[in-house]
Order: sequence, then C-alpha cells, then structure tokens
Amino acid sequence: MSQSKPGGFLDFVKTILYAGLIAIGVRSVAYEPFNIPSGSMIPTLLIGDYLFVSKASYGYSKYSFPFSPDIMSGRIFLEKPQRGDVAVFKLPTNPSIDYIKRIVGMPGDRIQVKGGVLHINDEAVKRERIDDFVNLDHWGNKQRFAQYIETLPNGEAHKIIEATDNGPLDQTSVYHVPEGHYFAMGDNRDNSQDSRVLSAVGFIPEENLVGRADFLFFSTDGSTRFWEFWNWPFATRFERLFTGIN
Repeated sequence: MSQSKPGGFLDFVKTILYAGLIAIGVRSVAYEPFNIPSGSMIPTLLIGDYLFVSKASYGYSKYSFPFSPDIMSGRIFLEKPQRGDVAVFKLPTNPSIDYIKRIVGMPGDRIQVKGGVLHINDEAVKRERIDDFVNLDHWGNKQRFAQYIETLPNGEAHKIIEATDNGPLDQTSVYHVPEGHYFAMGDNRDNSQDSRVLSAVGFIPEENLVGRADFLFFSTDGSTRFWEFWNWPFATRFERLFTGIN
C-alpha cells in the first residue's frame, strides 16, 4: 500500500510559488502581454489585438513592476524611446491606467497640429494619401476612412487615419515638450485622447513608460471571448498573428 511522501503538499506549494515568482520576473523584466480595448491606434492596432510589450526597451521604473510599488524613483538602465515607437505608459493623470500611443515628440520639441497635419519644430510632417482604411462596424457595415503614410523626421513611417481635417484636435496651439517628457498621439487621429489633451493625458514623464509594443501574438475580431477557444477558428484574425508592430 503506497503512502504519500512527507512534504508532498509542501513541495507542491513551493512549485506553485516558484512558478509565480518566475512569471512575475518575466513580466517585470522581459515581456508583458497587453490587449487593445479601443480604436485609438487604428490602423496599426485593432480592437481585439493581443501583443507583447518589451519591458527592457526603455529600462525600468517602479511602473515596470506589478502594482507599481514605490520602491524607486526615476529609471535605471534607461534607453531613450525613439520617435515613432508605439509605447505603453502609465497615464500621467491616473497611473493606475495603461495607455498605448505612438511617440511623436521628444524632449525639447515644439509640437502643433494644423489642419490635421502634424508639425514638429515648425516643420510639417510628410503625409502621403493611400487607399482608404475600410472597417466593419458591429452590424457588418463598411466604414471608410482617409488613410495616410506619415513619415517622421527620423524617417520612421507608419499609417494613420483621419475622419476629417477639421476636428477638435486638428487645429492646436503649440506644445513645448518639457525635458524628461514625451508627446504621444494615437494613429486614429480623430478618435484618440492623447497628449493633445493636456487635462486628460498631457506630456508623458519618462518614469511613466512601461515598454515598447513589439509584436502581436493573437487577434480576435471581437465575436468571441479569449477563453472561448472553441470559437477561435471563426474569430481569429490569422493574418495578424505573430506580426511586428510598426
């Protein structure tokens, strides 16, 4: 007759604890998964995308760790974000909330939007009209938006969409980006609450950066929940799986 080994339950608890610590370590220093709940980064990121964020890309701050413990100030092993990076950051006005936007303004820059066109240091950023972005709404109706390739001063090019060039955030005053801060905008320019809205988002402190969005690992069109695996074949956007983020 077999008997349970002494300490068997304790070993099990230790295994679970070690696995949890490893998972927290990976999440803190390597990659953290995020999902996209809104359309502010269309066409680059769609609602229902799941992605990995590289935590090492910008070094580490207290916001790199679960629950943002107040164990340090500033950043260590800092790597400066590059203009054009798609970055996850803690909302400056409410650090319990994660935001994802594109870094377009660096410390010391002057940023302005005129007639829908981004200006950096008094120079209009080149944008080239391409085919419309076509989206399906919840009822399956097609929605068409003007789509452009925007090329930032460092040569980084990405797609943006504009519903109009006369929206509330298409004509702004000049923003002077403070030292140690960044200016971020959504690629869906008329449907993004971003650094243009100083009272809600504003400038992004270096400390608030969580990491750079690197690649998609899963994407669903919203017709099923993530855990409903039996519906994945019908809801998965297979063409978006394991693709880089530009």
